Amino acid sequence: MFAELEALPRESIVAVEGKVQRSAKANRGVELLPEKLEVIARSESPLPLGVVDKVSVELDTRFNHRVLDLRKPSVRAVFRLRSAILEGFRRSLAGMGFLEVETPKILRQGAEGGATLFPVDYFGKPAFLAQSPQLYKQMLMGAGFERVFEIAPAFRAEPSDTVRHLTEFSSLDLEMAYIDGPEAIREVLERAVVEALAHARERLSESAPEIAERLAPPKRPFPRIPFAEAEGLVGRPGATGRDLGTEEEKRLGEVVKGRDGAPFYFITDYPTSVKASTFYAERRPDDPSLTGYFDLDFDGVEVASGGPREHRIARLDENIRSAGLDPESFPAYREAFRFGMPPHGGFGFGIDRFVQLTAGLSNIREARLFPRDRYRLEP
Repeated sequence: MFAELEALPRESIVAVEGKVQRSAKANRGVELLPEKLEVIARSESPLPLGVVDKVSVELDTRFNHRVLDLRKPSVRAVFRLRSAILEGFRRSLAGMGFLEVETPKILRQGAEGGATLFPVDYFGKPAFLAQSPQLYKQMLMGAGFERVFEIAPAFRAEPSDTVRHLTEFSSLDLEMAYIDGPEAIREVLERAVVEALAHARERLSESAPEIAERLAPPKRPFPRIPFAEAEGLVGRPGATGRDLGTEEEKRLGEVVKGRDGAPFYFITDYPTSVKASTFYAERRPDDPSLTGYFDLDFDGVEVASGGPREHRIARLDENIRSAGLDPESFPAYREAFRFGMPPHGGFGFGIDRFVQLTAGLSNIREARLFPRDRYRLEP
């Protein structure tokens, strides 16, 4: 029997029956004296990827042989973390009265223009994969649902080759009605983040203690930094009309962490010029050059973005035209605003990026079981 076991290639699947007894020499204090062996599936040899070997392997090699890669305990721990975080978000949002919904992923038009849409042949008609559930979750505000969220895939045809962008990604999208400003949305978001991290920490304390230690829930409230102040903190002139770049975001994260000791912080009061293509963003009534939009950053990386939406159809149409689009291209969306739409707002939260940061991963692709970018379509 031992000769047969010794000849088996690594990663073969076997069933062994025998007597279990205590042993002071065994690593776990017990040993199995085998009496019966069944080879269920013999592995091929050599393995294209080591499973127990502590040898660094290139990321492409890992993803080319992802099934073997996922057998590593340290890799599987990332997805236990992901599951615990998602469970924490669901528990937190349900406790705040939010209803989980599902919206279509094949659409007639996109929410943010056509440059980053994947076209689909829909029974001979043009359609697109969803960039986000933005239009539908707003429509639900007009349907009387008032508090909804969705955790689902989204797709962006962006040729991004960075460690924090994916072609297919998972997003937590939330919308809530009868708000009196952006602060109501921010309070929900920061509470959900804190409670999700606390839940994940408790859930992983025994199964993955090395990850659980990283999940200390941050203190509330998170710092609020107006966009104009953020520009000053990263040392660039104000009113540039452009968003913060990747390196500027990192610099801001270092400044805020050094000043406030806070890994999470909001960048608030985004200029209308920066959000010009976001036609559903409400312009501030006291200063139309600003919006109530905000980003939530985590250690210098954006993980969420949102704010109050424009609920008045005449102004919504103006915003759509200013974004270079035709309001008549959104008939179903606009109908929801024609028959009474309450003030509302929400956010989109990047699940994969959040898992990457909380797990300390160098590349966002490691936060998905089978990642998709512009070069990878399998496995």
